[in-house]
Amino acid sequence: MTARAFPPPLVILGLDVGDPEWLERWASEGYLPTLASIMKRGVAARTTGPDLITEHSVWVSLISGISVGQHGFYEYKRLKPGTYELETITGRDLDVRPFWSHAPAKRAVAIDVPHCYPEPQTNGIHLAEWASHHPYFSPSASPEGLLEEIQRSFGGQIHIPEELDSKLRADRRIYARTLERIEKKGALCRHLLARENFDVAVVVFGDSHLASHQFWEYRPEHRGERKLDPRDELTHGMRDVFQRIDQEMGAIIEQLPDNANICVVSSTGLLDHYPTTGLIDAFCRELGYQASPTGSSRASPMSVVRRMVPHTWRYALSRLLPEETQQRLINEKFQSSTDWSRTTAFAIPSFFSSFLRVNLAGREPGGIVEPGAEYEALLDRLETDLNQLTNLDTGEPVVEDVVRTGAVFGDASTAVLPDLFVVWCPHQSYMERVVHPSGELVAFPPEIFRGSDHSRSGFVALAGPSIQATPLGNVSLLDLAPTFLALMGESTPRELIGKPLPILARG
Repeated sequence: MTARAFPPPLVILGLDVGDPEWLERWASEGYLPTLASIMKRGVAARTTGPDLITEHSVWVSLISGISVGQHGFYEYKRLKPGTYELETITGRDLDVRPFWSHAPAKRAVAIDVPHCYPEPQTNGIHLAEWASHHPYFSPSASPEGLLEEIQRSFGGQIHIPEELDSKLRADRRIYARTLERIEKKGALCRHLLARENFDVAVVVFGDSHLASHQFWEYRPEHRGERKLDPRDELTHGMRDVFQRIDQEMGAIIEQLPDNANICVVSSTGLLDHYPTTGLIDAFCRELGYQASPTGSSRASPMSVVRRMVPHTWRYALSRLLPEETQQRLINEKFQSSTDWSRTTAFAIPSFFSSFLRVNLAGREPGGIVEPGAEYEALLDRLETDLNQLTNLDTGEPVVEDVVRTGAVFGDASTAVLPDLFVVWCPHQSYMERVVHPSGELVAFPPEIFRGSDHSRSGFVALAGPSIQATPLGNVSLLDLAPTFLALMGESTPRELIGKPLPILARG
């Protein structure tokens, strides 16, 4: 009797932010030798597709293979269906499963996978929120007792928050702490992987996310004011963090079986960008889509205060409030600042990409826009008005793309998702004023204020005995989960719309 051949183990090493251009350049220049080796031996591509429309949804779609149109997670704070209330959503609220759950007989190791949390029936080990970028919860682990063991040997949760408008001294402290966390994370990962005979392992480094935002303006390419002596450690601080992660990835790979299939994947890249909260609010109100309550003036006392107090002060003050209080104030402001009986479309609060929702009859509690022709005509008008917005200084368009949710994700998705996703053109300075044919739209800086945001492209590289070097163009984000399952010897479940990439070696 011939022995059954089991697929080689699959190891996925994730970068929670990793721009394809940086990764390719740094690998070619010798700063990322581990990644360069994988690219040389196997295949590499950029991930694209509608599921990269917002950064928050990327890891959920990547790991589950489920589209944002199905899982509905596009922002931590979204409109609660059937209400004018905002609700906070995390990965624990989603009815989606990671790809490895479709192979329950296979042993899995998952470490700090964003929006993915342990379940009691986990076959293997799962650690969440130990050293992730933006933890919403305390660490959790499976099986029982694993978290206590990790805390005894490696310590508790290591959270390094972003510090907006931080000074050089603080950034140097964050830089040092980040490098230390990467080293400790690598040691933890090697420890956990060494104790398991696993079939698939997924490890994500959140440090790349933190470093990309925190050290963005120190880059030599940046045109801002935070230039440093070229010899200063923060001049290449962002690159150095990726280099340290690459070293830890190399150490992880060294202890793996020689026949392991390896994948390095990033969620998104990064680009110059500033908040657009005020712009989309001005767009909705000044062009007559979103009505203020009768009798309220355009310049309310609170808006005057907001303009007078620097956004850095407002951010610092808001952080002093309990999270529950902050969210309650945001919700109250959202509901009370609009006369829903005279509103045809409104903005769901966000900071960079914008989300527009039609006040649709039968869907919203006080909807006034009729479904069908009236709804479609309003979407046409919104899109036309958005595409007419131009930069006050340059005269160039400021909106890069307007995505109609129903057309891309299906009509059923609009029950939860916005009707329009608005992608603004990257810009290297804050836009306080933009021009519409009917006049100027004036914005004010929000509390969350930084000069970088996420792109709509990620990166993937794969190498190993099951992978043949086949040229790839851009690949769909939703094709990754089926590819991972195929490398595990599993078929694609019917609920996944993606397909395995054409890279599997014939054996």
